[in-house]
Amino acid sequence: MSFPRCAVWWARLPAGRRAGHRAAVCSALRAHVGLSPGALGRLPAVAAASSSASGGSKAPNTSLFVPLTVKPLGPSADGDVGAELSRPLDKNEVKKVLDKFYKRKEIQKLGADYGLDARLFHQAFISFRNYIMQSHSLDVDIHIVLNDICFGAAHVDDLFPFFLRHAKQIFPVLECKDDLRKISDLRIPPNWYPEARAIRRKIIFHSGPTNSGKTYHAIQKYLSAKSGVYCGPLKLLAHEIFEKSNIAGVPCDLVTGEERVTIEPDGKQAAHVACTVEMCSVTTPYEVAVIDEIQMIKDPARGWAWTRALLGLCAEEVHLCGESAAIDLVTELMYTTGEEVEVQNYNRLTPISVLDHALESLDNLQPGDCIVCFSKNDIYSVSRQIEIRGLESAVIYGSLPPGTKLAQAKKFNDPDDPCKILVATDAIGMGLNLSIRRIIFYSLIKPSINEKGEKEIEPITTSQALQIAGRAGRFSSKFKEGEVTTMHREDLNLLKEILNRPVEPIRAAGLHPTAEQIEMFAYHLPDTTLSNLIDIFVDFSQVDGQYFVCNMDDFKFSAELIQHIPLSLRVRYVFCTAPINKKQPFICSSLLQFARQYSRNEPLTFAWLRRYIKWPLLPPKNIKDLVDLEAVHDILDLYLWLSYRFMDMFPDAGLIRDLQKELDGIIQEGVHNITKLIKTSEPQRLLHLESLRAGSQSRLSGTLKGQTRRTRGTKTLGSKAAEPQEPEAEEKSLGSRLVQQGLLTPDMLKQLEKEWLTQQTEHGKEGTESGSISKGTRRKKKELDSD
Repeated sequence: MSFPRCAVWWARLPAGRRAGHRAAVCSALRAHVGLSPGALGRLPAVAAASSSASGGSKAPNTSLFVPLTVKPLGPSADGDVGAELSRPLDKNEVKKVLDKFYKRKEIQKLGADYGLDARLFHQAFISFRNYIMQSHSLDVDIHIVLNDICFGAAHVDDLFPFFLRHAKQIFPVLECKDDLRKISDLRIPPNWYPEARAIRRKIIFHSGPTNSGKTYHAIQKYLSAKSGVYCGPLKLLAHEIFEKSNIAGVPCDLVTGEERVTIEPDGKQAAHVACTVEMCSVTTPYEVAVIDEIQMIKDPARGWAWTRALLGLCAEEVHLCGESAAIDLVTELMYTTGEEVEVQNYNRLTPISVLDHALESLDNLQPGDCIVCFSKNDIYSVSRQIEIRGLESAVIYGSLPPGTKLAQAKKFNDPDDPCKILVATDAIGMGLNLSIRRIIFYSLIKPSINEKGEKEIEPITTSQALQIAGRAGRFSSKFKEGEVTTMHREDLNLLKEILNRPVEPIRAAGLHPTAEQIEMFAYHLPDTTLSNLIDIFVDFSQVDGQYFVCNMDDFKFSAELIQHIPLSLRVRYVFCTAPINKKQPFICSSLLQFARQYSRNEPLTFAWLRRYIKWPLLPPKNIKDLVDLEAVHDILDLYLWLSYRFMDMFPDAGLIRDLQKELDGIIQEGVHNITKLIKTSEPQRLLHLESLRAGSQSRLSGTLKGQTRRTRGTKTLGSKAAEPQEPEAEEKSLGSRLVQQGLLTPDMLKQLEKEWLTQQTEHGKEGTESGSISKGTRRKKKELDSD
């Protein structure tokens, strides 16, 4: 019997006769709403009816399921058919029925069998109740069932099929859980690369510490091959191999996220290519492939790129360079592909020793020293203190453009340059050839992001310490022996302990969902945001013990940033994979602006970008200006990165690259004079402190109100407030003059400030007792100023 005929027939039956025909109606209802037999009424077999629905996989994290909105039905053009066939519903009685339905333990248990845990069940019921109570006219089927329940001709459990149908509307993931689990099954990654599985590859692992020659031997194999690919972790390393290959007479192309260089004049691809690891091709056949820094396969954010290269490169020989900690994992992964690993061990070429004494003072610096800091503020402070002592230093940190890093490295390495000291972050750990005699750890604490995306502040790991310390006394430098120590005496024992620990073996390799997998997810969940799709994918994903899903917080950040912009899923995915520094507001707003222009089908031309970044830009006058220029350089990098994905919308890559080179020169000039920038910025910081002090004094005396107004707009180092005007010479405080003359450092100034405030607090208490606080304070201030 069809459902419409059943509904009409049921409505015309007297209430007393409906019970006898209930089975036939329930059968029609089941067929109409898709519920299996035995799931209606008070039958005890309801739990068994959905045993297959829950499956045997892990329970999903339902907090990721965002409910969709199902709007109540408005007045129907055909009228309220349900009311015509039976009678209008009494909303008060319906509310009582719904409340009774919600409280039944059997219904809650049945909902759980269909994937509705307590949270989803509650949300689904609230939506279901609102839908029932606010609709002008309900569908015929549910109207008739509700009417029968109100008059005792049906049981409240008969509402469950309609409730389940509604729950699947607001939580569509319930309808396709099995399909989603199949899509997100990441348990056999080697099968993703059929081209690599079709050949028998030879895997050679070059294992050794920094400065052991392991990469050199792998590169020699690369250069002697008929064709090859080098996969490095940094653009600097890819550039270095690109240049070495072409100097050696081996034509080599360059491929990074932001740059493509074809060495052949006709544009034909060379047989050799140097690339960043994310950009390597897993379909092009090579004779030799080199994967550098293979231990980064464990990186929480980028590890997937090394996994992809290791499993997917189509090369007869694959040479891996890295720490011994990765040998066991690589061997296990290659066992799943049926490939054996040959391990070649290397020892350090030059000796390195940990000193028994800390540096303790910058007065003890010597030529060839490198002070390693883990924050920009420390770099600024140390550079300034070195300059005060009449020494010149080079500066290298992560956010500097590659060209500026190379220029600073060249300056430090030049024996004829007066610069003999290097101040750097751990950015020197790879990618730069530096002539360092002694590594000095200014601190051993480094902020990091774990696999869950949580920020951690812990001592550096053994692997990190060895990587940095190994830069001292390199084989190719003029210093044939390396030394390592700390700035502070209390850190030295900890450094020795860290360096003496065995490096923990790497346990798992990173994986990352592909655009195709996300598209398949979106097919099943078309109304779900990209950020929520990623969350659900990661939650549903299944991986073997040798793998983990990489942290995707940066991807989700970009997805949420551009969510409101109308883009296709594939385009949105590409924009979200663009590398940006999410700590820089200007860079984030630029990604948003680029996406908005793209959605309007408005090409981002050279002229448009010049206006956007307010070109031409002036050399930096202080640290804030330098940071802003670095952000603009990153924006140009973002444009170039997108230009290779959307050539028609970002058409002026060549002009932008020329502009970026010009900007690189401006930044190099700023970094070359970084101590002057720091020196300019420090009086502003001092003036800010004095404005705060003057503000508190003005509440007592009112004599410093003018100075407070003048300096209220000044800023601390690195803040985003407007730049202050240079004060008149006679208005400069003693502290300001001492800083400018190099007789006082910011750290000393901080200590003096603390002592001054402590003294003021003590004198304030004494003044309150004597009733003469204002006069005493002013008198003391005058005496200090006269001194």
